Amino acid sequence: MEKVEQNLMEPVGEVNFQSKWNVPNSLKKLQFALETLFIKKGFLLLLVGFLLGRALILSKLTPFSLPFFAVVYLVKKDRAPLALIGLIAGSLTISLINASSTFAITFLFLLIFRISKKWVKDEAKALPFYVSIILAIGKLAEAYIISNQLSLYDGMMIGVQASLSFILTLIFMQGIPLITLSKRRQTLKTEEIVCLIIMLASIMTGTIGWIIYDLSVEHILSRYLVLIFSYVAGATVGSTVGVVTGLIFSLASVSSFYHMSLLAFSGVLGGLLKEGKKIGVSIGLFIATLLIGMYGEGGGSIFLTISETMVSIGLFLVTPKSITARLAKYIPGTPEFTAEQQKYMRKMRDVTAQRVSQFSTVFHALSKSFSQYDEQPHTEGDNEKELDYFLSNVTEKTCQTCFKKEHCWTRNFNTTYEFMEGIIHEMDQNNGIVFSKLGRDWDKYCSKSKKVIEVIQQELTLYQANQKLKRQVQESRKLVADQLLGVSEVMDNFAKEIQRERENHHKQEEQIMEAISEFGIPIEQVEIYSLEQGGVDIEMTVPFCNGHGECEKLIAPMLSDILGETIIVGLEECQPYSNGICHVTFKSAKAFVVETGVAHAAKDGGFVSGDSYSMIEIGCGKFAIAISDGMGNGERAHYESKETLQLLQKILQSGIEEKVAIKSVNSVLSLRTTDEIFSTLDLAMIDLQNASTKFLKIGSTPSFIKRGNKVIKIQASNLPIGILQEFEVDVVSQQLKAGDLLIMMSDGVFEGPRHVENFDLWMKRKIQELQTNDPQEVADLIMEEVIRSRSGLIEDDMTVMVAKIKHNTPKWATIPVQKLKKKAQ
Repeated sequence: MEKVEQNLMEPVGEVNFQSKWNVPNSLKKLQFALETLFIKKGFLLLLVGFLLGRALILSKLTPFSLPFFAVVYLVKKDRAPLALIGLIAGSLTISLINASSTFAITFLFLLIFRISKKWVKDEAKALPFYVSIILAIGKLAEAYIISNQLSLYDGMMIGVQASLSFILTLIFMQGIPLITLSKRRQTLKTEEIVCLIIMLASIMTGTIGWIIYDLSVEHILSRYLVLIFSYVAGATVGSTVGVVTGLIFSLASVSSFYHMSLLAFSGVLGGLLKEGKKIGVSIGLFIATLLIGMYGEGGGSIFLTISETMVSIGLFLVTPKSITARLAKYIPGTPEFTAEQQKYMRKMRDVTAQRVSQFSTVFHALSKSFSQYDEQPHTEGDNEKELDYFLSNVTEKTCQTCFKKEHCWTRNFNTTYEFMEGIIHEMDQNNGIVFSKLGRDWDKYCSKSKKVIEVIQQELTLYQANQKLKRQVQESRKLVADQLLGVSEVMDNFAKEIQRERENHHKQEEQIMEAISEFGIPIEQVEIYSLEQGGVDIEMTVPFCNGHGECEKLIAPMLSDILGETIIVGLEECQPYSNGICHVTFKSAKAFVVETGVAHAAKDGGFVSGDSYSMIEIGCGKFAIAISDGMGNGERAHYESKETLQLLQKILQSGIEEKVAIKSVNSVLSLRTTDEIFSTLDLAMIDLQNASTKFLKIGSTPSFIKRGNKVIKIQASNLPIGILQEFEVDVVSQQLKAGDLLIMMSDGVFEGPRHVENFDLWMKRKIQELQTNDPQEVADLIMEEVIRSRSGLIEDDMTVMVAKIKHNTPKWATIPVQKLKKKAQ
C-alpha cells in the first residue's frame, strides 16, 4: 500500500511544467474538475435523484424518491433543490402522474416537517417515521383520486411501499454521506458497507430498460460493481455485493432473477482470483458468465451475456487505480486499510515520541541550568570581596564613631587591614579565640579592641551560618540537577523505545510455523516482535492443549534450537473450553538465576526489627538485593529502613540509574524531618545476562563472596543515608560466577560476635568453614554462629541475606528441529 501511495503522490509533487500538454497533469486537472462539479457543487445528487426517480419495485412501486429527498434535506439542505429536480425529472420518464405525485408528496413532507420541527428533539431518529407516514398518506390520496375507491390490494401495496420507505430512509442516512465523500470516519463499518451496496443497487435499478446496441446497461453496471468490490475486498464482500445487487434487480424486474446467481458466483470467483490483480478478477467474471449464462438463459442469448461481461471488464480495466485504492482504504481487511491504520499508528507513535523527547529536552536543559552554578570556579577575587564586605560590616558598627578613624583607615590602612584580617583568620580557625600575642598587639593598636573583637565574633557567626547555607543550597542544586538529568535520560530512552517498530519477520515466521507443523503440532498464527539476542519476543496462537503443556514441553524447546538460545513460555492464556485456542508469549530465558535465603531476628527476640530487606526484580534483566538498617531499634527504626527500601524500589523500577536513585532517597529522607534518624543501605545489583554485579554501600557493613574455598570481601566507605544532603556514592563492581555465594549482612551480625577483635577474619573463617552451598542453610548457620558466640543473647537487630548465582538450566531439553526435518523428508 505504501508503494501505491508513493506512485500516486510522487508525480503530484514532481510534475514537470515543461509543457502544458503533459498528460498526467491534464488527467489531474480533469479529475479535479469532475470532483468539483459532481461532489462540491452537488450535481452527483442531481444524477442520483434522476435514477432513483425512475426506479421501480415490482414494476409499479416507487419508494425511493421521498426517502432520498428527506435524507438530502437533513444532511445537505443547500443541495436539496438539485435532488428534487433530479427526482421529478426521473419520474417524468415514467409518467406525468408519477412526477406530479412525487412533487406533491415532497411538498407535503416539507410542510409537515417544517411545522412540527420545533416539537422534535432528534430529527434524525424521527425522520424515518415522517417519511413512511407521509408517503402512506400521499399514496392513499393518489389511489383514491385516480380510482375513487380503495381496495384491499391497494392498501397492501401502500403498506409495503411505506415499510420500504422506512427502511430505505435508514439505509440512505448511512449511504448518502459516503457517496458525497463526507469524511466523518476513516473506516466503514459492516452495516455501512451493506447500506452502500443496497443504495448503489437501488440507483442502478433506475437504468432498467436502457439498451445500447442490444446490451443491457443495468447488467453492465451491476457486473462492473461486483468486479470493483471483488477486486478491492475479496470473495466475501464480492459475493455479498452480487447477492444484494441481484436481489434488488429481481425485485425491480422478475426477468432479472437469474442474474442474482450470476452476480453472486462472479463475486466469489473474482474474489478468489484477487491475487491475479485485475486480470484474475476479470477471468472470474468471465467464467461465471459462461457457466451461469448457459445454464440460465440457454445458448440463444449467451452471446449478448458475454458481450455485456466484456464491456464490464473493459470499464473495470480502465478504472484508475487511485479510485480502487481510495475505496480499499475504508474497507476493513484490505491491505490498503491495514497500511492506512499502520500509517495512523506510526503518526500517533511519532507524535507521542516527539512530545516525550521534548519533555526530555526540557528536563535536560533544567538540569544543565542548575549545574552551571556549580561549574563556576570560586576565585581569589571573590574571597577578597567577601572579606571586604565582612570588614565593612564590622567597621560600620565600631570604627565609624571612633575618633581615631582617620588615623587607622587613612594613614595606616594596610596595617589596620592586616590586623583585622589576622584576627578574623585566627578566630575562624580557633572557634572565636585570639592568641595572646596578636591580642596584645591589637590592644595596643586599637582603642576599642574588645568591642571590635566582639563585633567580629558576632559577624563571624553570621558569616559561617551564611556559608553553611550556601553550601547546602549548592548541594541541593547539584542533587536536583542529577535528578533532572536522570528523569531526562529515562524519558529519552522511553521515546526511543516508542519509535522502535515491530520488525518485518515474515520469512522467519513461515519457517517457524513450517518446522513446528512438520512435528505434528498445529499452529494457527505466529507473530515475531523481536529476535534480538537475549530479548526474543514471539507470540503464537495454538489450538487448545487441554492442559498437556505442549507450549512449554515441545514448542519452546524447538524454538530454542531454531534461535540458538534458551526460550521459555512467558505468558500463556488458554480458553476454558475444548474447542478454544491458546495465546502464548515466548521470551528469552536469562543466562543466570538467583536463589536466595534470608535469616533475621529482632533485638531481644522481639517481633519488630529495625532491619528491612528486599529482593527486587527489575524489568531490565537485573536483580537487586538490598538491606537497610534503621538507626536504633523498634518501630521507628523499622519504619525508616522500610521507607528507604520502598523509595529505592520505586525509583529503580522507573529506570533511573542506581547512584541517582540512592542520592534521591538520601535527599528525601534528609529533608523530610529535622529528627536525627538515619539508616544504612546495602545494595547489590546483579545483571542476569552476564552476572556482573554492582555494590553500593551506604554506611553498611562489608559483604562477602564465597567462591569455592576462597572468600572475597566487598567494602566501601559512605556515611549512612539521611546525614548529609549531598555525598558521593562509591560503586564497587565485581564479576560473579556460577556457583558463587553472595553474603550480605547488617551490623548486628557482622559486629555481633563477642570477644572478637577482628570481625573480618572471624567472618571469613566462619564462611570458609561452611560445608553447604544452600543459601537458606548458609544464612541460618551464620545467624546461629553469631548468636552462639553471645551465649544466646540478641543485643541488636540481625539480618543475613545469601544469594547463590546459578546457570539457568532449562526445564526441558532442546529439541533439534533439523533432525526432525530430515526424518520428515
